[in-house]
Amino acid sequence: MIRAINKLTAPLSRRVNLMVARGVLALVNDAAKMQGVQVKLLSGEVRDMERVQNYGFTSQPHAGAEVAAVFVGGNRDHGLVLAVDDRRYRVMGLQSGEVGIYDDLGHRITLTRTGIVIDGATHPINIVNCPQVILTGGDVIADGVSLKTHKHGGVQSGTAQTDVPV
Repeated sequence: MIRAINKLTAPLSRRVNLMVARGVLALVNDAAKMQGVQVKLLSGEVRDMERVQNYGFTSQPHAGAEVAAVFVGGNRDHGLVLAVDDRRYRVMGLQSGEVGIYDDLGHRITLTRTGIVIDGATHPINIVNCPQVILTGGDVIADGVSLKTHKHGGVQSGTAQTDVPV
């Protein structure tokens, strides 16, 4: 009786076992509207799949990153990569509730419990294509000089104003 049940459920069992897999990213094609990836699954299979990314966030991970893939109905010809992570570059040591965006070069934006930290990893930080930068409720301090309270030397007191910066 058990043998008969196992024989009947074996095809379903195989399909369920084929629905989720882990693998390693081999190639990325970022030219299409949905990013294409080639993944070497832990089973040894190499599959071309689409990578699903959350709206508003995108990345092009390096080969060697780890993936979690699903296969609709257990059909290995229709795989989707749902998650990519790269333990080689992942930021560690965040406190509970903190969030970070990072890359392999050390660039980071971290939402900490006490404020937002932007780390340019010795590269410039550029704000482009915006007609204004508006800051409210605080001060801008660059190299220890406050935008609000800095002093100018060699200026006569009174109602006169200094010229524009040179």
